[in-house]
Amino acid sequence: MSKPLKRIAAALERIAPPPAKAPKFAASSAFVWEVTPDQLRPVLQVARVGIDLLLGIDRARDVLLRNTVQFARGHGANNVLLWGARGMGKSSLVKAVHAAADEFGTLKLIEIHREDLPSIGRLLGQLRGAEARFLLFCDDLSFEHDDAHYKSLKAVLDGGLEGRPENVVIYATSNRRHLMPRDMIDNERSTAINPGEAVEEKVSLSDRFGLWLGFHPCNQEQYLAMIRGYCTHYGLSIGDDELRAEAIEWQQTRGARSGRVAWQYVQDLAGRRGQTLA
Repeated sequence: MSKPLKRIAAALERIAPPPAKAPKFAASSAFVWEVTPDQLRPVLQVARVGIDLLLGIDRARDVLLRNTVQFARGHGANNVLLWGARGMGKSSLVKAVHAAADEFGTLKLIEIHREDLPSIGRLLGQLRGAEARFLLFCDDLSFEHDDAHYKSLKAVLDGGLEGRPENVVIYATSNRRHLMPRDMIDNERSTAINPGEAVEEKVSLSDRFGLWLGFHPCNQEQYLAMIRGYCTHYGLSIGDDELRAEAIEWQQTRGARSGRVAWQYVQDLAGRRGQTLA
């Protein structure tokens, strides 16, 4: 090889990304996928609550747990889209069912951020053939105008030559059932020659999730039950009348009722009483 070619080869080697590190799946039960360089970073302590504390979402809890246990046991299972109201426990439920189902098999939870979806093929290459089974989790998934990231996810959900490895399922949460703004769908329908075909490619992404689990705003009694459940679990003593008055005032100042608002009230209550939630 001539000297100029050697210099070019050396320069290319310097700017080339380092090879991905071999995953050490025994390091943890949960990981975060990171790029530049590609690696699975172990999460030593997952921020989650117990599945018994997630109240008001009984059907979604039962269906997702059943699907996850089936997958952990090596049986058939679906990709899942958890969609709906903010703060109603979508991402908390994914983390909770992972913990609950892990006893049925070696089940790993891997979080991938929406902006890293173009690298999902490289991630699946590291998971394919591994002995463990993997819940690939994308939180708060949605796509804006001119956002083509959805194509990377669409290819692995139900398409492509290799497809999704049998030891991987994909769980995603979103506030939108179709993962894209309503005005974007309506605009493409109104301006296209064939309105149905104009949005089919984008809307069909959500269709490729085998299970859709809807989360809806809770009523007042469900909201109060969530707070009472937290208080009982963490040993916070408060009378029913006082809890009801304070909790209702708290949600009125927030303009919403949800599991997240309930948890925020309980944190405030614990702080005022000099207690920690642990």
